[in-house]
Amino acid sequence: MVERRPGPGSWSLLTLAHSRSLLRPRRIAALAVLIAVVYAGIAMLVGGMLSIFYPPAHLSSFWVILLAGTPSWDYPGLLAATPYFAVELPFLPTVFMILTSAGVGLGMSVAVVLGATFVRRRRAAGRAAAVGTAAGLTPAMIALVTLGACCSTTAASVAGIGITAQATGTSTGALLANNWYLGLFQLVILYVALLAQEQLLTVYGALVSDRSGSSAVSIQAPAVTRRFIAGAALRVALLAAGVTWCLAMVADWLTVSPTTASAGTWAAWLLQYQLVGWVAVVAALVPLPTYRALARGLSEAPGLVFRALLVLAGASLAIGMPPPLALSGWHGLVNELLGLAGAPAAWGAVAPSLPLGTALVLRWGFQYVLLGTFAIVLGLRPRLALRPILWTVVGAADAVASLSGSAQSPTGVRGVPESPLGLSPGTQR
Repeated sequence: MVERRPGPGSWSLLTLAHSRSLLRPRRIAALAVLIAVVYAGIAMLVGGMLSIFYPPAHLSSFWVILLAGTPSWDYPGLLAATPYFAVELPFLPTVFMILTSAGVGLGMSVAVVLGATFVRRRRAAGRAAAVGTAAGLTPAMIALVTLGACCSTTAASVAGIGITAQATGTSTGALLANNWYLGLFQLVILYVALLAQEQLLTVYGALVSDRSGSSAVSIQAPAVTRRFIAGAALRVALLAAGVTWCLAMVADWLTVSPTTASAGTWAAWLLQYQLVGWVAVVAALVPLPTYRALARGLSEAPGLVFRALLVLAGASLAIGMPPPLALSGWHGLVNELLGLAGAPAAWGAVAPSLPLGTALVLRWGFQYVLLGTFAIVLGLRPRLALRPILWTVVGAADAVASLSGSAQSPTGVRGVPESPLGLSPGTQR
């Protein structure tokens, strides 16, 4: 029989409590520190913060503290030079590098713990071993994609900067002039990946914490069906689109100052970008708690206001806004299509932030249509919007049935009723 355990609280998830608890043994903590140091060293070499001289330059050792300069986020900085190497540590990029290296050390060390545990118990864990190990490596893989992006103005490659610019709807030139955004982008992506890893530990945590090696610990992974694949694809798409869409607001600040932005622009930033983006991220990361929160407050006044804002923001994104509002900075897909077709501004036409091409089409498809449509459906029919995502969660039907109070139609499987979301009741740890 599979043991049922309550899931972690929100604060525990946000602070990565389960992941950090695995670092308590000294050897695992030492491994995390080693990985972080190695990653920081590679990032400094790639980013140009660390220069190694060969043959020796025969320079006198000296330290120089840089107190002022431009850009402002690089100062105060520190420059250290010896006959064999030189280290340049600009302020904000160094902070980003330390945080990113710590995250990579945490993610990789947890992945090693998961991998070693699942390999030892591969016969008992079965398919969960491969899934757990691959997912455990996700944070480090994402971090390595933008290796050294927080180090200096030449930290990321041209391709990496271009991908970041396309994902957030800004220009490569703006990113090069504001290199702090690359570090922030990498740090946020890494943190979201660590949150996903923390979710992994809530599923397979009993297997890791069972030091006795007993086979009594039962891990139930979702069956890989068409529904599971569709739901997993939707979760990944919502997570990627939501994170990059939230960061796109900060990318707008590279060209539009928040202190001088219009009310329409601020409405777009708060409703279109942050509300729609974060709802997608939260639903993708923790679909069952999201359903529980919505189910308990669907008919209450705050819940109705929240749903109305979701519908408004989603419709303005997936469809568009009328001319007066579109001209104020709050616009959507139809407005950009009109702008691309050369329609006058009096019709509500707005020029897209990207040139016509693959990046713009993907932006329209994932960040405008997908996120906008999800927000509309979530506001109007929350259960319908979350149904595909809950196909990937073991035991979701039991939780849904307990919140709904009853289920009406039979599933035909041993007389077990079907949940209101069309899920077959399952068993969860």
